[in-house]
Amino acid sequence: MNPLQASNHPQLPPYGDEHLTLDFLKQSAVLDAERMTLTRKEYDLLSLLVQHAGEIIPRDALLMQVWGYGSEIRTRTLDVHVRRLRKKLGGYADQYIETIFGIGYRFQPYRAPRFFQATMSARHETAKAANIGLPA
Repeated sequence: MNPLQASNHPQLPPYGDEHLTLDFLKQSAVLDAERMTLTRKEYDLLSLLVQHAGEIIPRDALLMQVWGYGSEIRTRTLDVHVRRLRKKLGGYADQYIETIFGIGYRFQPYRAPRFFQATMSARHETAKAANIGLPA
């Protein structure tokens, strides 16, 4: 199997975070408890990006894996599909799909803001400045 090829193996565990779930066996995506309505190519693209979360996937590789287009073909279809996916991901779009200009795209799993840690760090810094001991 090509390293970037989307896996169709039933044993592939579903992806899930606070907002997005992909079930690779059922080929479904759910965003905030609402099933997403995706075209086949939108699902294939999102699935491939999710399966390679954190990796930059070059445009040529995405075009080859999802559409079967070789590098000699010039098309904007990838950009159009990414734009549609971002629209369907709503307010989470920028968190999930990152454009790596001149190279391709990267899926970033959702990470909730770390308000609690920031608050705790600020508390410890204040206590340290006041020479007060707080439990770690």
